[in-house]
Amino acid sequence: MFTVKAGYTDQVELDAPLERVREFFADLANFAALMPGVAQVVIDRKGIAHWDIETIIPVVGSMRQRFMLELAEDTEDRIEWFPIREETRNFLRFSADFLARSSDRTMVQFTQMVEMRRQNARDLHTLAGLAGETIINNEMTRRVTEMIQVFITRAKEKLEK
Repeated sequence: MFTVKAGYTDQVELDAPLERVREFFADLANFAALMPGVAQVVIDRKGIAHWDIETIIPVVGSMRQRFMLELAEDTEDRIEWFPIREETRNFLRFSADFLARSSDRTMVQFTQMVEMRRQNARDLHTLAGLAGETIINNEMTRRVTEMIQVFITRAKEKLEK
């Protein structure tokens, strides 16, 4: 089994009220608009979110994958999306926890985990076997970190207006 994993967890404090911050993170269109590499996010009639993500991996080249998620938790202080139960290859988990620091300041704990499983490396990409799991995992972690840091910077700009 060839498995590629990447993850990111961080906290950010925003000068915006909790309700506004939560609304922003609940709207998945913001991810497609503000996160590099996310080509689109579409929610179908069954409530399944389809994330199309593209990234460039050294040695391997460009990779585009679709991740299908379902809403696992939607409460006042937490939003969490999990891979659909039937998924066996592309796993994306996204969560955001919200804590009001004051009436107009909110802390967000943001986590995103990505995992892709294939029987053979070439099932992921023709050059994946040449690069190997370690190089791809390290590069995917770097790319996911960059994507989310850019997203958070852009989110701050929008929310703190």
